[in-house]
Amino acid sequence: MKRLQPPIHLLRAFTTTARFGSVSRACEALHLSQSAVSKQISELEQLTGVLLFERIRQRLTLTPAGVRYEAAVRPVLAQLEAATLELITSGDGGGALHLSTLPTFGAKWLIPRLPDFQRQHPQIELHYVPYAQGYDFQREDLDCAILFGNGRWPGARADYLTGREVVLIAPPGLPAQPPLRQAQDITGFTLLQHVSVPHAWTHWCAAHGVSGVNTLMGPQLDQYHSLIRAVRAGMGLALVPHCLVQDDIAAGLVVTPLDDGYMDEMGYYLCYPESRSHLKPLGAFRQWLLGEVGKAAPRTLSNKELPAPAP
Repeated sequence: MKRLQPPIHLLRAFTTTARFGSVSRACEALHLSQSAVSKQISELEQLTGVLLFERIRQRLTLTPAGVRYEAAVRPVLAQLEAATLELITSGDGGGALHLSTLPTFGAKWLIPRLPDFQRQHPQIELHYVPYAQGYDFQREDLDCAILFGNGRWPGARADYLTGREVVLIAPPGLPAQPPLRQAQDITGFTLLQHVSVPHAWTHWCAAHGVSGVNTLMGPQLDQYHSLIRAVRAGMGLALVPHCLVQDDIAAGLVVTPLDDGYMDEMGYYLCYPESRSHLKPLGAFRQWLLGEVGKAAPRTLSNKELPAPAP
């Protein structure tokens, strides 16, 4: 019977290596040496008497038997961990919640509000998983993530939070020429681009009836925080979710010369796998987040709204 019950650490080494296709990357995730991970995989192969990996072009690839075994073992490990987490958190609703969030949203919206969550739920500890490892709910140390998109992620529930309301921001000291009094006037300015939302200006121009603009030209930046700083420095105009820039607007660091925000199809969502939806820390965090969103006073928007995305 012992032969049919491999130790958990051997199975974890196997599934992690299968996920990354590399012992070196698996050892980073498991916080073990390469030799330790290799030894554990070898032990599992000796225990089962089956070859699980083969090396093809400097990359570890699962054998057909390894593919079948990994598909069977992975959900078992996830179920075991979920059961353990439920046991840990079933008492007073406490425990740890591992989450990931986009850097700008975390810094500008989430973190300033977290002291209130800590006061309401002192028994829950929040642990941040680096966002570079974000949407991978096969990770044992990721319970939920705040993602930016259209609300559709395979294998995940998604609760809309905020971010669909987009505003055009400009430096506070706009020159007299060219003027910026109506949407068409953006033709005289540099348009700053977000690399993850490459068609933002295209959508905005379509919604506002602007023509004759190359909406894909302009400096590209990889975070909304960088876009806001670039506008403050006078580099050009940017389209930014209002929730991320409202404090800068209130402080006069940027201005909204047109002030006619419109609703885009993209926004921030709290995402989590079905297998973890029952966790009490996650439930408390979700309820608190939605409550914070509800506190935000809605702004009056123009009727320039994008059509709903096709299903």
